[in-house]
Parts: sequence; C-alpha cells; structure tokens
Amino acid sequence: MLKTTDTLYYDGNCPLCMNEMKVLTRLKNDALNLINIHEITADSPAFVIDKSEMLSILHLQTENGIWLKGLDATVRAWRHTFIGRLFTPLRWPLISKIADAVYYRWAEKRACHLGYSNQCAIATGPKEPSSRPPTT
Repeated sequence: MLKTTDTLYYDGNCPLCMNEMKVLTRLKNDALNLINIHEITADSPAFVIDKSEMLSILHLQTENGIWLKGLDATVRAWRHTFIGRLFTPLRWPLISKIADAVYYRWAEKRACHLGYSNQCAIATGPKEPSSRPPTT
C-alpha cells in the first residue's frame, strides 16, 4: 500500500464515479485524499487545470506535485488499498495500450452523456424510408 499522500479529483455528479468513490473511501488508507471537482475553489492546487479537462478524465496529484491522468490516476489511487495490486496489470506495456484506448473511449462517452463535452457525435435521427420496393 502506498504511504505517500496523493489527491484524487473525481466527478461528484457522475453516478458511476460516486459508486467507485464509495468503495475507495471504505478501502483506502489515510494517505489518499478524495476531492469532488465541483467543490474546487480558486485557492485549490487543482485550480491550475481547466475544470472541463478534469471532468473529462480522472486526475490525481502526487505528494510531490506530479499530475497523473486516466488509468494512471486510477491505478495509483487504488494502490492506497489492500487490493491495489490487482490493478497493476493495467499498466503493463501491451495491456496498457488496450486499456488506455478503452478508458479514453469510455471517458469520452461519459463526458458526452453528462453534457461536459461539445465534441459529441451528432445524432443522425431516424433513417429515411427506402424508396426501393420491398423484396419478397
């Protein structure tokens, strides 16, 4: 378990994120601080990062000021629990490429669903009926 103090910033308006934070809160040691991004004030160290960027993916700041994002942040946060080693394979070279691609695709969809992104694909609506006669 990590003993250095880290701070994980999470989206307190995301139901899935909140479920993970409930579990993490129960299992973590005292060296991990959890901060809801929606409660960040101007004097917070996280204020240097754009709020919309922080809402798009997880961010973690280490004790020495290094910022980790995405699965790097997730894996580091879970290392503050007794089950943290289970997340280690997500950072192995081959697996990390696949895991990161899946994570960032999921994060993009989550941000669109919650209205945090204006980069969402535009819905095309229902298809126009075909002008061809039906086949029998």
